[in-house]
Amino acid sequence: MTECTAITPDSASIIRAPSLYSDEQVAGWRQVTDAFHAAGGSIFCHLWHGGRCSHVSLQPGASAPVAPSPIAAEGLIFTLEGRVAYSLPRAIEIREIDALVAAFAAATRRACSAGFDGVKLHAAFGYLPDQFLQDGSNHRTNGYGGPIVNRARFLFEVVDAMIDAWDARRVGVKISPANTSYGISDSDPLATFGHAIRGLSVRGIGYLHLMEPGQADFDKGPLAVPNVIDTFGPMFEGPIIGNCRFDRGRANAAIAAGKVAMVSFGRLFVANPDLPARFAQGAAMNPPDYATFYGEGPKGYIDYPTLS
Repeated sequence: MTECTAITPDSASIIRAPSLYSDEQVAGWRQVTDAFHAAGGSIFCHLWHGGRCSHVSLQPGASAPVAPSPIAAEGLIFTLEGRVAYSLPRAIEIREIDALVAAFAAATRRACSAGFDGVKLHAAFGYLPDQFLQDGSNHRTNGYGGPIVNRARFLFEVVDAMIDAWDARRVGVKISPANTSYGISDSDPLATFGHAIRGLSVRGIGYLHLMEPGQADFDKGPLAVPNVIDTFGPMFEGPIIGNCRFDRGRANAAIAAGKVAMVSFGRLFVANPDLPARFAQGAAMNPPDYATFYGEGPKGYIDYPTLS
């Protein structure tokens, strides 16, 4: 799975993020997908819109980022000028939503043209679909806000458009019911994410990518849903990929128990580019250097030592 991949020029939340909204980018990605297939691998593109998790310096014309409501994300964002506060977003207008949904569909078609094996919607981690879904970030009073059936509307419209652009089996969705990053929150996550997951299940998507809470989420206090996969997994009829705070032993146990079909690794893989070999040999792991995440240059990106 790729890193977050921007669907439009104004959707990025990371400096120099990969993107998929032009023919040139399709050609560039084709080199990547060809290399994966030549090595016997498969690769999905992680389609993404950061919404309020952005900064004016990353936006075309230094405009305000869009969000369901004009509520700034919490924390700091890495820009070319260093780490700064997230910019105050503007509330996206109803007339703009159809075009935004169409942009997800267009990126899905481009992913197919670029040779990807599928796409994954990033609806987790406080990014735009998550911002619409959770009532802490969505204070709208129209058809995209208020009760959960309205707040889930954007998520379902995007997923339906992506399915129409390719095939339900080629579309996955990543969600994080217990994540608190960037100040994202909901007053009733059991009801909110239960509705969302059941809605995704009936659409027959290829898989659901469920994120367990991270240590930072636990550090903020008691969580309403401390065990995401145990709580929400039974609501989804299809393959589930687990993510967050897994090591080799915990991942194998979750697979053996039938809770998940697979487990994905992010930070552990960044710090250990030869992770499969380390798992196979029971070798020690390099610790991640969090200070280098989402930054620039080779440090923390291509300089972690391998076993060899």
